[in-house]
Amino acid sequence: MLTVKYPLSALAALIAFYSVNASAEEYFNPAFLSGDTAAVADLSRFEGGAQAPGTYRVDTYLNDTFQSRKDIQFLPASATSAVTTDDTGLIPCLTPAMLTKMRVNTQNLPALKNVKPDACLELPSVVKGSTTRFDFENLRLDISVPQAMMMNSARGYIPPSQWDEGINALMLNYNFTGSNSDDGNGSDSKDFFLGLNSGVNVGAWRLRDYSTWSYNSNRLHDKSQIQHINTWVERAIVPLRSELVMGDSTTPSDVFDSLGFRGVQLASDDNMLPDSLRGFAPTIRGIAHSHARVTIRQNSYIIYQSYVPPGAFTINDLFPTSSSGDLVVEVKESDGSLDIYTVPYSSVPVLQREGHLKYSVTAGKYRSNSDQQEEVGFAQSTAIWGLPAGFTAYGGFQAAQHYKALALGTGVNIGEFGALSFDVTQATSELADESTHRGSSLRFLYSKSLQNMGTSFQLIGYRYSTEGFYTLEDTTRKQMKGFADNDLDEEGHEHIPEAITDYYNLHNTKRDKIQLNVSQQLGTNGSLYISGSRQSYWGSDELNTLLQTGYSGNLYGVSWTLNYSYNKIPGMNDADQRVAIGISIPLSQWLFPSSDITHQSHSAYASTSISTDMRGNTTESAGINGTLLEDDNLSYSVQQGYQNNGGGSNGAVSADYNGSWGNANVGYNYSNGSGYQQVNYGMSGAVVAHRNGITLSQPLGDTNVLIAAPGAGDVKVEDSSGIRTDWRGYAIVPYATTYRMNRVALETTSLPENVDLDETVVSVVPTRGALVRAKFSTHIGARVLITLTHAGNVVPFGALVTTEDGNSSIVGDDGQVYLSGLADRGKLTVSWGKAASQQCVAQYSLVPDAASHAITKLTRACG
Repeated sequence: MLTVKYPLSALAALIAFYSVNASAEEYFNPAFLSGDTAAVADLSRFEGGAQAPGTYRVDTYLNDTFQSRKDIQFLPASATSAVTTDDTGLIPCLTPAMLTKMRVNTQNLPALKNVKPDACLELPSVVKGSTTRFDFENLRLDISVPQAMMMNSARGYIPPSQWDEGINALMLNYNFTGSNSDDGNGSDSKDFFLGLNSGVNVGAWRLRDYSTWSYNSNRLHDKSQIQHINTWVERAIVPLRSELVMGDSTTPSDVFDSLGFRGVQLASDDNMLPDSLRGFAPTIRGIAHSHARVTIRQNSYIIYQSYVPPGAFTINDLFPTSSSGDLVVEVKESDGSLDIYTVPYSSVPVLQREGHLKYSVTAGKYRSNSDQQEEVGFAQSTAIWGLPAGFTAYGGFQAAQHYKALALGTGVNIGEFGALSFDVTQATSELADESTHRGSSLRFLYSKSLQNMGTSFQLIGYRYSTEGFYTLEDTTRKQMKGFADNDLDEEGHEHIPEAITDYYNLHNTKRDKIQLNVSQQLGTNGSLYISGSRQSYWGSDELNTLLQTGYSGNLYGVSWTLNYSYNKIPGMNDADQRVAIGISIPLSQWLFPSSDITHQSHSAYASTSISTDMRGNTTESAGINGTLLEDDNLSYSVQQGYQNNGGGSNGAVSADYNGSWGNANVGYNYSNGSGYQQVNYGMSGAVVAHRNGITLSQPLGDTNVLIAAPGAGDVKVEDSSGIRTDWRGYAIVPYATTYRMNRVALETTSLPENVDLDETVVSVVPTRGALVRAKFSTHIGARVLITLTHAGNVVPFGALVTTEDGNSSIVGDDGQVYLSGLADRGKLTVSWGKAASQQCVAQYSLVPDAASHAITKLTRACG
C-alpha cells in the first residue's frame, strides 16, 4: 500500500461534494457533517475549493514536459497574486535554483539579480507570461514559461547539474561457459571460458579491468590460457563534454582505423549529447548447420562466446572492447568444422552539427594480442568540426618512429539525398624489412534513409589504397608475412593457428574495399536486409568477400525468415554458401485466442527450420520453446532434427534462468550419426559491494542502478525480468542509459504487508560507468485503524493526525483515522484548529505481531 504526505486530500474531495452556493461567496456549513459544530475541525480555509498550504509530493511539468517528482512547498496565494489558474488558493514555492535546473534563463531576469538561490518566488510576478497550475486531485504541478525565457537547448537535453556520478562501490562481473563433449570415437573434450570484469568507483573516477581464462582438454593436450585484455582508469570531464582514459583502450575510428593502445586519451563523449544530436552498433548474423559454438573476436581478443541451435542466428547484444575494429566471427560446428568470417565495424559518414567539435588526443604504446607485433610508441590526434550549410571538416595525424600519416576530409549533409563524406590519408611507412614506402588511401562513405520507401542505406563505403600505402598497425609487424599468433606448441615447435584469417602478408597490401548495409521494409509485415563487403589486394587475385541477405515477416503472430550467406576468404578453395528457412508459430496465442500475444503471461512457440549449403549438406529441425515462471524468467527449448549425408538424427534441450542473483543456463545436444554428445552450461552475474553491504545481481552493464528500499524485501522491479529486491531491500538494475533519464519502478502489488512506500517510481541520470542509487523511502510497520478520543468525545471530523516520522492522515467519521507504517510504539500529534484547546497528543503501543496483521484496531485517548 502507498503512504504519501498529502494532508487533507480525502477531506478535499468531501468538501467538493458538500459545498453549497451563497449569495456572496461559497461557504461550507460544518453543521452539515454534525449537529455539533465543535465536533468538526475548522474548515473555513476550504471554502471556495481552496486547499491547505503545506508540502506536497507532486509531479512537476514544465511546458508539458515531465521534470521530476519531488516535495514542493505551497503557500497561500495573496490577494494580489499575478495570475490565478486554479482554485486551490495556493502558489508553489519555486526558487531560482529550481528554475535554473529546469532550464529557465534566470540570468536574463532582472528581478532575480539580488535574490538568494533558495528564496521563494511567485513565478508569474517574476517571469512575464508564465503561469502555474496545481491539479490537486492528481498532484500535478504544471508550469508554463514562454520559450523566449528558456535556455536554448537541443531536444532531449538534460543539464549536467542533474547528472549523477553515482556512489563508491566495488564490482565484479563474471561470465562462465563450459561444455563436455564426446565425439563418439572415445575421445572426450572439455572447454571452459571465464570472463571477469572488475571495477572500483570512487566519486567520478572508474577503475576497470577485464581478464579472461580459457581451458581446452582433449586426448592430445590440456591447454589453459589466461588473457589480461585491458585495465584502465577513466572519468568524465564535464566542461569539455569529454572522457579521460588512462591505461588500456582503443582510439576512435572516425578518421583512422582503430588501434589498441596503453597510454592516455582525452576524447569527446557523444553520449553526453542529447539524443537529437547523436548514432551505431553492429549486429552479427550467421547460419549454423548444427548445435554450434559462436566465438567473436575483436582486435584478436575473445569478446563473446555462446552456443546456438541449427539455423539462422542473430547476435545483437555485443559489448565490444572498443567502439570500433572489425569483428571476426567463428562458428564451430558439432563435428569440429569451422566457418570464419569478418563483419566490418565502421562508422557512418563523418558529420557533425554546425559549431560542434568532436576531437581526440592520444599518446601511448601500440598494443595487440599478437606476439608478432612490436609495442611501438605513437601519438594521434583527430578533429571533426561542424560547419555551416551542412558541411563538416575533419582530419588528423599519426606519428611513430617508423610511421607518419596525415588525413584530411569533408562531409556534407545533402538533405533528401542523404549524407556522404570523403577523405584522403597520406602515409610514409618503414616495414620490417627496413623498406620505406609512401602511399595514399581514399575513402568514401554514404548513408541514406528513404522513409517513404522504407529503405535505409545504413552504410555504403568504398576505400581505395595505392600500392605503397600501409597503416600504422602494418609497421608494427616483426616479419613481412606470417601468422598473427605464432605461438609455440608444447614441444617447442611453431604452432600454426587453424584460423586462416590470422595470416598476413605485407607484400599483398589492401587495394580496394567496398561495403554495404541496406534494409528495406516490405509492407507492414515484412523486411529485407542486405549486408556485405569485398576486399581486394595488391599482387594477388584473392578476394575476401562476405555477403548476407535475408527476408523476415510476421502475420497473425506467425513469423518466418529466409537467409542466405556467402563467405570467401583468401586461402579457401571454395566459398562457403548457406541458405536457411525458419517458421515460428505462437502456440500460446492460438491456444488462448482472446489474449494479446504481447500480454500473454507465458509464451510458447513451435518452430521449424531447414538449412543447406552448396555441398548438399542439409539440416532439418523442429521444436518448441517458451517461457515459464511468474516473471517469464525461465526459458526453455526442445528440438529434434535430422542431417543427411550420414549425419542422422539429432536433438537438443536447453533451459535459461534469469534470477535476481544471476543467470544460469544448461543444455544437451546429440547426433546419432556420429555418436557425438555435448553438455553445455553457464553462469553469469555480478557481486557489488557498497556502503550498505553486498548485493548480488544479474550481469552488470557499463552503467547500473542500485535500488535502495530498506526493509522492502522480495519486491519485484518493474520491467526487469527476474529482478527482485533481496531480503534487505536492495537490487541492481543493469544496463542503465548514460546521461539519460532512467525510470526505476517497484511493483506495489509485491510489497510485504508491513511495508509502505512514499513513492514507487524514482528517476536517475547516471554518468558513464556510474552505479547510481535509486532511493525509495520505506515505512516499515503496522497498518492501524485508531479511534481517537479527547475530553470524553471522539476527535473532530477533519482533524489532522501526524506521526513522529512526518506522515499525515485525516480523521474521518467517529474519530477514526487510518495510519500505515507505524512503529511498535510512539506518539501521534492531533490538530483541528489553531487554539491550544484544539490540539492534543496520543500515545500508543502495538502488540508484538501487529505488523503481520492486515489491519490492527485501537482506541486511544488524546490529551
